[in-house]
Amino acid sequence: MHRVIGERSLSETPFDGATARALFEGMVRARAFDERALALQRRGWMSGYPPFRGGEATQVAAAHAMRDDDWLFPTYRSNAMQIARGVPMADILRFRRGHDEYGSDHDVPNFPQAVPIATQIPHAAGAAMAMQRDDGDRAAVAYFGDGATSEGDFHEGLNFAGVFDAPCLFLCENNGWAISLPREKQTRAASIAAKADAYGFEGVQVDGMDPLAVLETVGGALDSVRAGDPVLVEALTYRLGPHTTSDDPSRYEERADYPEWRTRDPLDRFEEYLVAERVVDGATRSELEADAKRELDAAVAAAEDTPEPDLDEVFDHVYAETPPRLETQRAWLRDHAERHGIEGVER
Repeated sequence: MHRVIGERSLSETPFDGATARALFEGMVRARAFDERALALQRRGWMSGYPPFRGGEATQVAAAHAMRDDDWLFPTYRSNAMQIARGVPMADILRFRRGHDEYGSDHDVPNFPQAVPIATQIPHAAGAAMAMQRDDGDRAAVAYFGDGATSEGDFHEGLNFAGVFDAPCLFLCENNGWAISLPREKQTRAASIAAKADAYGFEGVQVDGMDPLAVLETVGGALDSVRAGDPVLVEALTYRLGPHTTSDDPSRYEERADYPEWRTRDPLDRFEEYLVAERVVDGATRSELEADAKRELDAAVAAAEDTPEPDLDEVFDHVYAETPPRLETQRAWLRDHAERHGIEGVER
C-alpha cells in the first residue's frame, strides 16, 4: 500500500503524464459537482444530498480502471465515479430532484444508485455470474462504504462470488465513518480487506487518497476478476464533510485519530504532486474549474427544464398488471389531487 504519494515519482509508476492529468481533471470536475450540489441543496433546490468530498481520488481512479462495458453497481455516495464514467451531471441532478435516474439517452452500463445500504452487492455478484455464463470478459464492480460491510447483503454477495468464481470486484470506500460510527466499533477484524479471507479470495488495501495507487490497484484487481478470481479492495479515504446534509459531524468527529496522509484533501495533495512532476502548473486547476462551472451551469439548467412527472406514474411500473389495491390507491390520489388543486394527475 502506497501511503504517501511522494514516495514514488511519476516515472516509477506504470502511468504517464497524460493519464495523471486525466485523473486530475476528473477529480476537479467531481469536486466542482459536489460543491455545486451541496450549495443547491442548502437553498432548497433538492431535499437532501450526500457529499463525497475526500473520495474523489478513489472514485475517479476506479472509474478510469474499468472498461466501458463493465457494469458499476453504485451506492448513493458514488456520484464522482458515475460522472467519471460518463453519466451526465444533469442526470444525477435530476435523480436528486426525484426524477427517473436514467432520464437522458446515455448508455453507460450503471445500475441505479442503491440508497438502502449494501443491497447492490448481491445484485453485482449475480450480474457477474450472468456475465460469466456469457463467456465474455466483462466485470461487475460493487461500490459501497464501510458501513455496508456490517450488512447481511455484504456477506451473501461475497460468499456467492467466492463460491462461483464470479468476475466481481468489491470496492469498499472506507471513509472512516458509518454515519457517526467509526470502523473500530463495527468490526473486530484487523481490516475490511481481511474479510475476503472468509470467502476464499484476495482482499487488499490501498491509499484511497492517491489516485495513481488506486488506478494501479483496481486495474490489477480487475485483471484477477476477469480471470475468475473475485477481489475485495478497501480504499482508505476520509470523509471531509458530513454524512449527508442532515448530519453534523462536529458532534462525533475526532480527526486526530487518523494520520495526515489519510485526512488531507486528496485534490490539494495530487495537485501539489503533479506541479512538482511538471504535469500541470499553478493555473491548471483554475482553468479546469472554470470549464466545470460552465458544464454545471448547463446541467442545472437542464435539470430545471425537465418537466415534472405525472403523479399517476408512481403506479405505472410497480407491477406488470396493476392489482386492485393499487388501483384503489390511484383513484384516491386522483380524487385527492382534484379536491386540493394539485396538478399532474391524469383523469
